[in-house]
Amino acid sequence: MSEKKEPSVLEGFRAFLMRGNVVDLAVAVVIGAAFTSIVNAVVKGIINPVVGAIGTKNLDHYSSCLSSTCEGEQGIQILWGSVLGAALSFVITAAVVYFLMVLPMAKYLARQEARRKAKEGTQEVLEVTELEVLKEIRDALVAQRGPGQDRDALVAQRGPGQDRE
Repeated sequence: MSEKKEPSVLEGFRAFLMRGNVVDLAVAVVIGAAFTSIVNAVVKGIINPVVGAIGTKNLDHYSSCLSSTCEGEQGIQILWGSVLGAALSFVITAAVVYFLMVLPMAKYLARQEARRKAKEGTQEVLEVTELEVLKEIRDALVAQRGPGQDRDALVAQRGPGQDRE
């Protein structure tokens, strides 16, 4: 009986890290973190001033009061400006990721797939053409032998051991 040695915790962790999807996820998190500063700059530099043309530059100041008085810390305030700012940041992030990363990558992969299919189609045509040529050669050789002659008859005419040239 052979006993299988269980992998150590370190070996299991290493195998987990070496799987492709874990590495892809790590790269996505790092790029996403770096991308956050760009999105925040766009929101602060472009979106907030456009909104500020209507009201205040800081969306966090937009709120609604649910109680009768909302002075200072008293009362119940709904800070819908913060939610609007976060939603705008999300939409901008999603749009930039889609139009600058996802869409170009999808087009690139589609072109690669089309090239691969075209290459496969060319190879298939070549294989079919080669097969057809071989069939034509076979048919021409059979026609040259004349009617009623098959392989055994040719071997008998030539003698044993002379069936190949």
